[in-house]
Amino acid sequence: MTAPVRQTSWLRTIQVVLWSFVGLRKNSESQQDIEKLNPFHIIGVAIGMALLFVLGLIALVNWVVAQPIGL
Repeated sequence: MTAPVRQTSWLRTIQVVLWSFVGLRKNSESQQDIEKLNPFHIIGVAIGMALLFVLGLIALVNWVVAQPIGL
């Protein structure tokens, strides 16, 4: 018996990872996504998004610190 072929788009994978970052998701919808999505794609997208989030925070902090204090 062969494993089922999981055919979904990268856009759907990105949506699922974004929903998981927010934490607002029905359990039934999560179970459907787990059945349909490739776990390696989810891991890759999640690591990439976490990296972008951290780099964005670093850039924001550097921008705020570089602003002159206007008293």
